[in-house]
Amino acid sequence: MAKNNEQKNGNILKNTWKEISQPFIDLAHTSRALMGLNVSYVLEGLTYFGVVGLLAIYFNEYVGLDDIRAGWMVGFLTAGITLSQLFLGAAVDWVGVRKALLIALSSMLFGRILLTAGPQILGTTGMWSSTHIVSIFGLIGIILGYGIYQPAAYTAVKKFTNENTSAMGYAMLYALMNLGGFLPGLISPPVRRAAGIDGVYWVYVGLTIVGLFVVATMITKKAVRQAIMEANEGKAVKEQEEEKSELDDMTGKEKLRFYIKNFPLRDLRFMYFIFILIPVQTLFAHNWLTLPQYTSRAFTGFVQENFEFFVNFNPLLIFILAPIVAALTAKKNAYRMMIIGTIVMGAPTFILALGPSIWTLFAFLIIMTIGEAMWQPRFLQWVAEIAPKNMTGIYMGIGQFPWFLTKVVTSLYS
Repeated sequence: MAKNNEQKNGNILKNTWKEISQPFIDLAHTSRALMGLNVSYVLEGLTYFGVVGLLAIYFNEYVGLDDIRAGWMVGFLTAGITLSQLFLGAAVDWVGVRKALLIALSSMLFGRILLTAGPQILGTTGMWSSTHIVSIFGLIGIILGYGIYQPAAYTAVKKFTNENTSAMGYAMLYALMNLGGFLPGLISPPVRRAAGIDGVYWVYVGLTIVGLFVVATMITKKAVRQAIMEANEGKAVKEQEEEKSELDDMTGKEKLRFYIKNFPLRDLRFMYFIFILIPVQTLFAHNWLTLPQYTSRAFTGFVQENFEFFVNFNPLLIFILAPIVAALTAKKNAYRMMIIGTIVMGAPTFILALGPSIWTLFAFLIIMTIGEAMWQPRFLQWVAEIAPKNMTGIYMGIGQFPWFLTKVVTSLYS
C-alpha cells in the first residue's frame, strides 16, 4: 500500500512538473521574430515604467506644476495611450506588424527626446510655460507611438505562435514587459542621484534607440515570414489559406468599409465584458499615480531613498508569477480564471490604509500581484483569440479602451 501511494505521489509530481515545464519548452523553440519581439518588449517595459514612475515628480521639479496638475499630466499620458489604441489599433492590420513596430518606436523616441530636452533648453516653469507645452508635445509623441506598439505586439504573438505556444506566448510577453518594468528600480536610483531625473530620462532615450535597432535587425521581413510559416506547421493547406488576409487585395476605401462593418463596438457581449473590469483595473493606475509619492514621502531611510524599487516591485513579481500561473492554468477556463483573479487582486485594496509600514506595503503588492498574474494575461489572450480574422489589431485596441476611463478617473483623485 505504501509503495502504491509513493508511486502515485511520484506520478502526480511528474505530471505537475511536465505541465509546468512543457509550455516553456515549446516556447523555447519559437522563432527569431518572436525572440526579437520579446527583447523589444523588455526594453520598452523598462523605458515606459521608468518614465511614468518619475513623471509626476518630473512635472513637480522641472516644469513647476503642483501635485494636482502633475497628476493630470500623468493621467494625460496613461489615458491618452489607451485612447490612442482605440483609433490606432487598426493601423497594425493595415501596415503589418514589423512596420507598425518601427513607426511606433520612432514616434516614442521623438516624444521622449522632447520630454527630456525641454526643461534643459527652455528653462521656463509653470502651467502653460514653453517648457510645459513642449513636454505635452513629447507626451503626445509617446501616446501615438504606444497606441500602435501594444496592439502590434499582441498581434505579432497571435501570428507567431500556435495552439501549443499561444498561452505561454501571451503570458511571457506580459511577464517580460513587467521584468522591464522592474529594472528601473535598480537602474534609476543611482542615475537619479548622480544626474537627476533628466539624466535618467536620457538613459531611456538611449534604450528606445536600442529597441528600434532590435526590431529592425531581428524582426526582418524574412524572419516574419519564417515565424508565420513555423506557426502554421501541421495545419491543413485549407486552414492556412483561410488565414490569409483578405485585406491584402482591398483598396483603402474597401478596407475602411470592412472595418466599419465589423467594428468591435457592435459586439455588445465583448463590450460588456471589458467594461466590468474597470473597478479592479484602477489598482494598476495607483502604481504610478500614488505609490511614487507615497513611498518617497510617507517613509524614511531605505524605502524613501530607493522608492523606485518598491514602486516597481509589482512588475518583478509578475515576471516570476505570470508564466508559472499560465503553465499551471493553461487548460483552465479563461472566464473562471479572470473571475478568481480579479477577486484576489481587489482583496488587499484597503491594506495601505492601515498606515505606512513596509509589511503592509509588501502585503498589498504581493496579494494584488498574485491576482493580476491570474487574470491579466488570460484577458489579453482572450481578446486576441475572439477577434475575427483580420481584426486582431483593432480588437486589441478596443480591449484596452476601459483603461482610458480607469486612468482618467484615477488621475483625478490620486
